[in-house]
Amino acid sequence: MGQGLSHTTNTTLVLVCKKPALHQGKQRLAADIGAEQALAVAQLLLSCALEDLSDWPGKIAIAPAHPEDDQWASQLLKHRNCLVVPQGSGNLGERLNHIDNELRLRGKENLIYIGSDSPTLSFKQLSDTAQKLQTYDTVFSKARDGGVTVMANRTPWPDLSKLPWSTDSLGASLTDLCRQSHLSVGYAPSGQDVDHLKDLLGALPELNSDDRPARIALTKHIKTVFKQGITSHA
Repeated sequence: MGQGLSHTTNTTLVLVCKKPALHQGKQRLAADIGAEQALAVAQLLLSCALEDLSDWPGKIAIAPAHPEDDQWASQLLKHRNCLVVPQGSGNLGERLNHIDNELRLRGKENLIYIGSDSPTLSFKQLSDTAQKLQTYDTVFSKARDGGVTVMANRTPWPDLSKLPWSTDSLGASLTDLCRQSHLSVGYAPSGQDVDHLKDLLGALPELNSDDRPARIALTKHIKTVFKQGITSHA
């Protein structure tokens, strides 16, 4: 690996995810399109996130929601050496603290966290995040809804349990918490996550020009199943 990508090879990319299942996860999307379609989209979104992991030059890890999903997670990327770290219990902040602690106990230092709901995420965005992590203690990619699509850190997170998860004030609260904890904060290019049908349709312009196989499959599904929504969204 060339010297120009040393910041990526020294950084572990971590996917925090749930095993797609009917009536589990993507409930806001399910309210828009129904449980069965939400499951189909969740599976396609997961494939996009796995594409990001597969292309990452550095170490990778998957953090499934439940310990019983360890075996499932370990089989997702058979061609890569992938750490599996269950999320533990509690709210998302408590689970992220747990994952972070477990990875640092295993000697991982520079960490980038992604979810399975940001199909427009690119290698360039992740590489930029890893680059900025050489300068800042924490790096975030802002989501258009006020949240974040990427969280990265080179030092342990402060206590994340009290943050307003799944609200439009998350990004600002996360930044404030880090700065109050005397951690420097940097920003990577912003992104878009998928919580509702409008988010899925809003991602189409970027997905249309993405030639990665999982993104092509997601784009085809959106255009095939949600034609009426695309027309009204235009």
